[in-house]
Amino acid sequence: MPHPTVFVTAPRLAPAGLLRLQAAQCRILYLEEGGGEAEVAALLAREPVDAVISRTATLSAAAIAACPTLRVISKHGVGVSNIDVAAASLRRIPVYVTPGANAQSVAEMTLGLMLAAARRIAWMDGELRAGRWSRAQDGLELGGRSLGLLGFGQVGQRVAAVALALGMRVVAYDPACAPGQGPVAGVRMLASLEELLPLSDVLSLHVPLTARTRGLLDADRLAQLPRGALLVNTARGEVVDEPALVQALRSGQLAAAGLDTMAEEPLPPGHVLATLDNVVLTPHVGGSTPAALEAMAVGAAANVLGWLQGRPVPESRCVNPEVLR
Repeated sequence: MPHPTVFVTAPRLAPAGLLRLQAAQCRILYLEEGGGEAEVAALLAREPVDAVISRTATLSAAAIAACPTLRVISKHGVGVSNIDVAAASLRRIPVYVTPGANAQSVAEMTLGLMLAAARRIAWMDGELRAGRWSRAQDGLELGGRSLGLLGFGQVGQRVAAVALALGMRVVAYDPACAPGQGPVAGVRMLASLEELLPLSDVLSLHVPLTARTRGLLDADRLAQLPRGALLVNTARGEVVDEPALVQALRSGQLAAAGLDTMAEEPLPPGHVLATLDNVVLTPHVGGSTPAALEAMAVGAAANVLGWLQGRPVPESRCVNPEVLR
């Protein structure tokens, strides 16, 4: 086909992904720094874009409808909550993701937050920097405790392997996995979330944001965790009912939380989560190591080029595979 136009909704793309697009003689358009939903829609309305590589900016139904030339969308990552997939499906536009590209990076962040929350590392660091020799005596040793994994894809499986090496018991629930022995030796798959929660001294979230998972961890479900449990979230902030989370942290139902994702991002100045000394916060960077960004960029470029050039793209990467038939 003639040289395709690819719109990247981020100020830049990792070099290896960019090189793939350039080798295919693509015309590449970038969203300007600070641009958001309105700027995305405006560009798609005025430019003959063939493909979008989406990162975090919202790709709305109106934006998709405004671009009659649009043929394929690929997420720079796996979470598609910023893309109106239903609108794309109405146009029979496939929406692809890059599964596994950032799994190692997110798994390592999960483990870092789990250890930091358990041993109050961030709080002690702050105390030392303030000139106080405050030696926390109430940290949790993880060996011998139970880790519950909500979602058992590539990230959860990597976390499980390390947790087992630390001497933790690991249980998991994923609707895609049958109860019993799971894909990682030593991990017991459970039949329901209600079965998972009471067994989870540490609960780590690894599910996408969907209509079914939004607010999934509400006050009632947080109360089903053992008192003094830890919560780690490197999935999506909206999976947790945030006011209920704050209350659980204040009451001692949760001893601590490690959060890479929040319901509102960027976290507003003075947000209550930032005032709690039993919370460790990072700014949604679990999948943002240079290696992970490079792998996602390469995968996203491969997805759009494969579709545009008529080469097979694995159906497992497509979140709306019905449009392929």
